[in-house]
Amino acid sequence: QVHLVESGGGLVQAGGSLRLSCETSGRTFNILTMGWFRQTPGKEREFVAQISWTGTTRYYADSAKDRFTISRDNAKNTLYLQMNSLKPEDTAVYYCAGDRLGRTRRLGPDDFGSWGQGTQVTVSS
Repeated sequence: QVHLVESGGGLVQAGGSLRLSCETSGRTFNILTMGWFRQTPGKEREFVAQISWTGTTRYYADSAKDRFTISRDNAKNTLYLQMNSLKPEDTAVYYCAGDRLGRTRRLGPDDFGSWGQGTQVTVSS
């Protein structure tokens, strides 16, 4: 079993930055592809970014391109999401997710088998 724990969320003004972290524990060797999703009340979970085990393959949602950067430190079993130039519409609960199959195509929420509990990001205008 793999445990994912997000941290780094909070309240920030528009234009500000936050860095989210996701620590994995347990059977971490099972986690290859990792991703970030976000969700607001009443809406479906939305893809934000994804990264392969080696870090060489990354995908971003159009809303995240040029502002967010996904990265990982496999030695620390930690996934990151650096978010710059934040906008009020970025307000959501952010979740990290892990996939043990190592697929390189862009994955959807149903493809990920492990999830964290989420961390709230609130961007004020």
